Amino acid sequence: MSNKDDILKRYRANVREKFDMPDLSDIKAITYPDPLVQFIKMTESVGGHVIEVKEGQDINELVKEMYPDAKEIASNLPEITIATRNPDTAGRARDLNGTDVGIIRGKFGVAENACVWIPQTMKEKAICFISENLIILLPKSQIVNNMHEAYKRIEFDETYDGYGTFISGPSKTADIAQVLVMGAQAARSATVLLLPE
Repeated sequence: MSNKDDILKRYRANVREKFDMPDLSDIKAITYPDPLVQFIKMTESVGGHVIEVKEGQDINELVKEMYPDAKEIASNLPEITIATRNPDTAGRARDLNGTDVGIIRGKFGVAENACVWIPQTMKEKAICFISENLIILLPKSQIVNNMHEAYKRIEFDETYDGYGTFISGPSKTADIAQVLVMGAQAARSATVLLLPE
C-alpha cells in the first residue's frame, strides 16, 4: 500500500458524518458560439500566444523562426526533428535544466479559461515546467467549451502513473506586492500551435 493509500484509509476511518454528493446533472455550464475563437481570445488574455499552423507547414521550421537563438530544444514527439534533448532519455529531471524550448502535445483545450490538458506521455514531466519557452501542439478541432466537458474527457496514460496537468499560458504570479510577474516559476512564454484538422 502506498503512502497516499494509507493516508486516505486513515481519513476514511475517521469520517463521522457522511454526505451524499449533490446532483450536478442540471448545471448549465457556459458554452460559446465558437469555442475555438474563445480559446484563442482567452489564451492571449492570460499571456499566451496562439499560432494557427497551415496545412503542410513544417513545425520544425516554424519553431526555428520563433526561437532563432534557441540552443537546447527538448521534445519526445516524433515530428520534432530539431530536438537536442529527449525527456524520455534524460537520466533525471534536472538534466533538462537549461532547456530553451520545450515542445509537448496537448490533448484538448478549454475555451472558458485557455487551459490545455497535458497527459504525461514522457518520462520526465519536468519539460512542461523547466523549459524557458513552452510550445504546445494542439489539434484545433479539440477545443471544448468548459471544465465540465474537459473533466469528462480526461484520460491518463498508466505508463507514467496516471499524471496529467492543465496548463494555461506562461507561468505567472502576483504574490509579491500584487505585481504580475510572468515566468516566475516555470515557462516565461507559452505558445499553442493549433494544428489543422
